[in-house]
Amino acid sequence: MDLRPQPPCGDFDIRIGRDGTWHYKGSPIGRTALVKLFASVLRRDAAGDYWLVTPVERGRIRVDDAPFVAIELDVEGAGRDQALSFRTNLDERITADRDHPIRVAHERAGGAPSPYVLVRPGFEALMLRPVYYQLVELGVAEAVAGDRLFGVWSRRAFFPLGSLEEPA
Repeated sequence: MDLRPQPPCGDFDIRIGRDGTWHYKGSPIGRTALVKLFASVLRRDAAGDYWLVTPVERGRIRVDDAPFVAIELDVEGAGRDQALSFRTNLDERITADRDHPIRVAHERAGGAPSPYVLVRPGFEALMLRPVYYQLVELGVAEAVAGDRLFGVWSRRAFFPLGSLEEPA
């Protein structure tokens, strides 16, 4: 993303917490309309930094994990044809498919999984724990490239949530 046309204003004292709450100077921003406005000008550069970019200025902000949170899961259909649709904390709807994959990160061995769905390129939503548990309930075993994986189907794409293989 080219950020050159806007003069840099340095770091804005804005932070998006792991729970999706936007903070300004340490205090939560309570106005949803203002948060949605900020989110509409949120950009990410090649280095992974997050910026609020307007036609006249840009400033870096801090994101603790992901800029959005998946707070709800809707399921339509079943099996490989089912569609898994997520609603974010800012009321954006995303249906998992090849362009909006689900991934699960494990920060450390034995650590709690961090599940995400891609909202748009460079922007993921971290799933709330109840949403992830609902997703796990839909999981099935599949053989993929010789590995036995546990995962979910959405719009004919399989998304692994974990391995069914015994650790070596």
